[in-house]
Amino acid sequence: MAKSSDLEELKGIGKEVVGKLNRLNIYNKDDLINYFPRRYEDFSVITSTSKLRPGQVTIRATIKQVKGRYVRRGMHITEAVASDETGSVRLVWFNQPYREGSLKLATEYYISGNFELSYQRLSIMNPSVELVSDFPVNTARILPIYRETKGMTSRQIRRFLRELMPLIIELPETLPDWLIKEQKLKSRSWAYQKTHSPKSMEELKLAQYRFGFEELFGLSLASLINKNEIDSEKTLSIEFDEKLAKKFVANLPFKLTDSQRKVIWKIYQDFQKSQPMNRLVEGDVGSGKTVVAIMASLMVINKGYQVAFMAPTEILAKQHAESIYDLLRPLKLESAVGLLVGGMTTAAKEKARKSIKNGKIKIIIGTQTLIQEGVDTHKLALVIIDEQHRFGVEQRRDLIAKAGYMPHVLSLTATPIPRSLALVLYGELDISIIDTKPLDRKPVITKLSSNNARPQIYREIDKLLSGGHQMFVVCPVISESINPNLRSSEEVYDDIKNHAFKDRRVGLLHGKLPAKKKNDILQEFIDHKLDILVSTTVIEVGIDAPGANIIIVESAEQFGLAQIHQLRGRVGRNDQQAYCYLMLSANSPPSRRLRMLETVNDGFKLAEIDLEIRGPGAIYGKLQHGQLDLRFAKLSDHELIAKARESAEKFINLEENLVKYKELSSHIANLTAVTSLN
Repeated sequence: MAKSSDLEELKGIGKEVVGKLNRLNIYNKDDLINYFPRRYEDFSVITSTSKLRPGQVTIRATIKQVKGRYVRRGMHITEAVASDETGSVRLVWFNQPYREGSLKLATEYYISGNFELSYQRLSIMNPSVELVSDFPVNTARILPIYRETKGMTSRQIRRFLRELMPLIIELPETLPDWLIKEQKLKSRSWAYQKTHSPKSMEELKLAQYRFGFEELFGLSLASLINKNEIDSEKTLSIEFDEKLAKKFVANLPFKLTDSQRKVIWKIYQDFQKSQPMNRLVEGDVGSGKTVVAIMASLMVINKGYQVAFMAPTEILAKQHAESIYDLLRPLKLESAVGLLVGGMTTAAKEKARKSIKNGKIKIIIGTQTLIQEGVDTHKLALVIIDEQHRFGVEQRRDLIAKAGYMPHVLSLTATPIPRSLALVLYGELDISIIDTKPLDRKPVITKLSSNNARPQIYREIDKLLSGGHQMFVVCPVISESINPNLRSSEEVYDDIKNHAFKDRRVGLLHGKLPAKKKNDILQEFIDHKLDILVSTTVIEVGIDAPGANIIIVESAEQFGLAQIHQLRGRVGRNDQQAYCYLMLSANSPPSRRLRMLETVNDGFKLAEIDLEIRGPGAIYGKLQHGQLDLRFAKLSDHELIAKARESAEKFINLEENLVKYKELSSHIANLTAVTSLN
């Protein structure tokens, strides 16, 4: 019975049932085996009827009597009495008339359900009933509950999986024997059996531990394979020029923080190696990552090589170009800065390409399209990626093909990444953290508010707008949603423009607008031609609006802490006091989680809290190239991550042949893409 063979080979599965299973993304036996329960209900403890207490219960009893009747509005009720040696209990089913004919009197059954008060009598409501046997499927055990669809219940899925048990028992191992023994793991086959049919919660925990370890081991191994591949490549080594670095720092209009100095020195050390640097610099909003990038670029252009600086948006690329131009002017190096973005005229693009080719432009600033624009980057020695987190395998290959070697890669992100997530997802990167902010930056004052307080808040904001401030208003959705708690950007824009702030200049921005329209609206806001910009989360990264000191986040409970922290990082990018108002949909008290935002300004601490409570999606949302699919492992389990990482390192150090492990090899091939691209 091959795993990929038709589902119709299983008893009770015809074309109609196959269609229902397909709706659950189950197309073959392999999909069914890997269709894991969402939760479990424990009916494994058998209680005598005399000791029943309200809640989930299981009894072993004989049916003494059963009868059904129709009551008002066509509702059918089936009632039965079940007895054991200690007493009797009433059973009740609603709209299940077949029960009367299916239950046999004087026959012993396992009966599982909720023991609760109904019509002023304690009864077991809508229970599952099964003849007593050594292998009950739907009673007297820990019941796996699966995601269901119309016409396909957990009861049916459990029955199909029971038929597949002979196949599950024969499942091959995916991990090396030495690893299973060393980490005291249960076999893969055993883990599948106990996940779908555990006899105890202890068995279930051991099965879930096995799968969780394997998930983290796979991700760790994939990222280490990526790292080894990068380390095996050759690049240009770049010497450190101390005089040039000191001259640049002396001309800065501000003082470097100790964190910035440490990170810059790490980069300079990387440059002197023949292996390409692959470093991620994390820093909260306003921590000064751009200056670190410029100091890295300085050493590269000093040796006659070129730098590609990729920003997430054209507007931010233009802003970077202006700030880098200004900072290099005291060294008379401003002519080395050039911009190449899609919005430029054909003539301007062609002129930029020529200046890049002849070496006049040494710091090329644009978006990721830089390497797709037919640019001759044969002298490229450093790639800087701002807010893209990762430079992918394909881009790497493109650059190697052009230059003949792998450039150094420096990634910058303001997204605080918890260490555990970074180890699993970014294992091939060296990570540096800038954990201090410039002294002139004031923490953003954050306030949680209900709709009742909106009029008062609007009056406060109007005074600030009169003083020349600007405001972002961020909404979770573009258009009206079926969820009444979600305020849409279109609804809020209409209210603000025509009512609350009708005397102000208001713009609307969201992801469905054409690229040019989005850029034009953003530029108007940056140029202070708009007072208020109503938007979705498209402003989360890639925007620097120095005049914005107010942000309202609508339906704040819909967002993760890390994401809200990112959004409030759009304001307060000057020496003025900034404000963030978190508007709650309902008038109920805010959660303790959201309250953290009023007192905690440390993005890394908030990201750790988010990871613990809401998982990686609260930090990243959906990851491209396959969501980070951890069905068993928790990224807050530091001990398990460390064990998986150590085992992955040992696997590589032992020079294990991955091809020997067919399923593991196939899985790792997919994961190397997930852990290389984001």
